[in-house]
Amino acid sequence: MSDRDTLFASGLPNEHFVFDEKVAAVFPNMINRSVPGYATIIAMIGTLSAEYAQPASICYDLGCSLGAASLSMRHNIRAENCAIVAVDNSAAMVEGCRQAIERDSAVLPVDVRCEDILDTPVNNASMVVMNFTLQFVKPEARDELLARIYEGLLPGGMLILSEKILFEDSALNDLFIEMYHRFKEQQGYSKLEISRKRAALEKVLIPETIAAHESRLQKAGFETFDVWFQCFNFASIVAVKSH
Repeated sequence: MSDRDTLFASGLPNEHFVFDEKVAAVFPNMINRSVPGYATIIAMIGTLSAEYAQPASICYDLGCSLGAASLSMRHNIRAENCAIVAVDNSAAMVEGCRQAIERDSAVLPVDVRCEDILDTPVNNASMVVMNFTLQFVKPEARDELLARIYEGLLPGGMLILSEKILFEDSALNDLFIEMYHRFKEQQGYSKLEISRKRAALEKVLIPETIAAHESRLQKAGFETFDVWFQCFNFASIVAVKSH
């Protein structure tokens, strides 16, 4: 069990949000109290991997943090000779992910790498998971990344893209931000903590509309995609490469 997240109770730990040792120590508590439906998304990643992981292929977890999506896939994939590649550019997160894999009872091989996902080759992939990762990639690099993922997917392969989202209607956008902040207060965060974390994330996490994500997926080559989960301003999209 991770420590309780109180990082923003006494000020800003850093000028901008950084996935360092302090964040890694509280991350499971932080993410579950900060993203409505996170546990459901993680569980369903495992369910989808059981259906879409292909024999002798690789399943990628890009921006793996402590490996929650990798572990979910690891316990659900039944296709033979599969392997998982888990990638994160935070050394603290990678170390935590490696420890979680070592403690885990499943046997599917997991290669945990500390590198920038923009430098990660994607090949022979039947599953690619980006669970709240693309939002931290510079917007000008997102098209090329999604295009490279599409090229690396096998026919019938699936991309799962979970993101914090914006709404084109400003009134609706304001409403869902307010609902989200109420959710966080219900999880025990103070208004000051919510405000401080929002300020720290402002120039680091850059969300987009669902329409922008769908346009990028279509540009990359995907013909089949849709939102499968949404709660307030958080959504997850599945995209499947045609046979």
